[in-house]
Amino acid sequence: MERKRDGYSWLSLIPLYGEHTAGFFFCETAISLTLEMEMKHALPGFLAGFFVLALPVAAQEPALFRGADLKLGEKLIAEHKCVACHQQKVGGDGSAIYKPAGRINTPGFLRGMVEQCNTEMNLGLFPEDVTAVAAVLNRDHYRFK
Repeated sequence: MERKRDGYSWLSLIPLYGEHTAGFFFCETAISLTLEMEMKHALPGFLAGFFVLALPVAAQEPALFRGADLKLGEKLIAEHKCVACHQQKVGGDGSAIYKPAGRINTPGFLRGMVEQCNTEMNLGLFPEDVTAVAAVLNRDHYRFK
């Protein structure tokens, strides 16, 4: 008789029940249960491997900023003199503006603040430009996952 890890394989059940309808149903159920038992052992290993491989990519940046052009973001920050404006608003080196008492606590809020600067200052940035600037700010200051 053929055995599996957690019980009998479906092949061993066929001779016991012959060609009866109930036996056929039982064989289908046994197949289903055997596959379920096999997956019970295989699935955790597969998922663990998948998440171990995917984790470094997912942990690097939020989905909102994936594919953003960081070089373009850096160029736009320099071109539009964002640091000088922030220095005028908050003093010092201007970096205090990046931690406004927990107001900016998600990647979406960060992108929204960059969009607000775009509108307030009439910078004329396209949506992908705003995302690029926000991605640079996330990389350098916020580090949202």
